[in-house]
Amino acid sequence: MSALKLTAFRETFLDGFAIPYPPADLALFEAYSYGPATVAAELADPAHATWVAETADGQLLAYAHVGPCKLPHPQASAAQGELYQLYAINAAQGQGIGRALMDVALGWLEERMPGPVWLGVWSGNDRAQAVYAKRGFVKVGDYGFRVGAWTDAEYIYRRG
Repeated sequence: MSALKLTAFRETFLDGFAIPYPPADLALFEAYSYGPATVAAELADPAHATWVAETADGQLLAYAHVGPCKLPHPQASAAQGELYQLYAINAAQGQGIGRALMDVALGWLEERMPGPVWLGVWSGNDRAQAVYAKRGFVKVGDYGFRVGAWTDAEYIYRRG
């Protein structure tokens, strides 16, 4: 799972968007965010849920990860749900996998966490923003997402 998360991050932000993260900042972020210990703790946390899509032979293609909202917005609270991550590796793009994972993730959040559902999305990811808008999410704020000492401009979206 750790390898899937790291690959999806790199394919999206380094290969796809070519964000010029300084190497030291990138290494720190990747080790903390996608290291085996971090991912194992997320999977073991009963307040979080993760789903994966895989091939018939077990190759992981995509995942969704949700839990209590931690976005810095005055109307957000940890009692509400957040879609933390929804990623597919490049080879799995355009097959409907992301849509299916989003359906499951949003259903889980709506059943277990009252109120709106939140997510953060990189300000330069127009495609993801359009997908979220089609699913009823609206932009309600912005914040800085840290990648080491680097800061990405992110938008906060809410549904409900």
